[in-house]
Amino acid sequence: MAQQSLPERPDRSARLGRPVGATAAGKTACGVVLLLPDGVPTGTRRPTSRSAAAMWSLAHGLAKAGRPEGLTAHVVRYRYRGWNGPAADPAQDAEWAVEEVVRRYGDVPICLVGRGMGARAALWAGGHPAVGSVLALAPWLPSQEAKLNPDPVKHLIGRRVLVVHGTNDAHTHPELSYRLVERAKKINSAVCRFEVHTDGHRLHQHRPEVYALAADFALGSLFDQDYARPLADALAAPPPLGLRMPLAAGFGASLRR
Repeated sequence: MAQQSLPERPDRSARLGRPVGATAAGKTACGVVLLLPDGVPTGTRRPTSRSAAAMWSLAHGLAKAGRPEGLTAHVVRYRYRGWNGPAADPAQDAEWAVEEVVRRYGDVPICLVGRGMGARAALWAGGHPAVGSVLALAPWLPSQEAKLNPDPVKHLIGRRVLVVHGTNDAHTHPELSYRLVERAKKINSAVCRFEVHTDGHRLHQHRPEVYALAADFALGSLFDQDYARPLADALAAPPPLGLRMPLAAGFGASLRR
């Protein structure tokens, strides 16, 4: 059977959403978080505003937590709403966004934070020299591709990597992200994974804990701060312990920055 071709691809550019945090307040950016929204497997239409809007609460939460350190956050606006097979369009857009951050802000540490398809894009683009850390929330990993052609991990050497996945995710099986980080952990000790028990793909049920973990990881990675004890333990633990760390209810309630 002939492979189905994609519709004609409009010629358009990726964009950075308006900044939140340090630069929005007229201050110098000392660290940048790029947030990569979810998407769909195939599609060359422009993404809906809803996909970017879903990342705004996390962007504002990270900017607020990192205000004393000078954190700036941008939500990336993709050219197309789909991953689109070998084109891996969101990963290309993520790499462009990193280059744009370097152009705008100079030599600042960068953390990629993605959700779903955006999490996969973050993992793919994590090898850029300007990227020091990657946070992947419920990464979309097609089961057939994961089996026949696993996503690369060697480019993540030297980066700090955190994957967070709900155990009841019906959109992308959590065992696929476990297998990915298991391979990554063999070549990079700074990799860990948290499981959010009973939560689904959007991680809504335990959103306060997930956001607190995201802030702790982003700030600790960008500004070389100490991580909270559960995150530090997960990074230090050998497999499988550090790759199946449960995210405890109430995580972050007592964290002080």
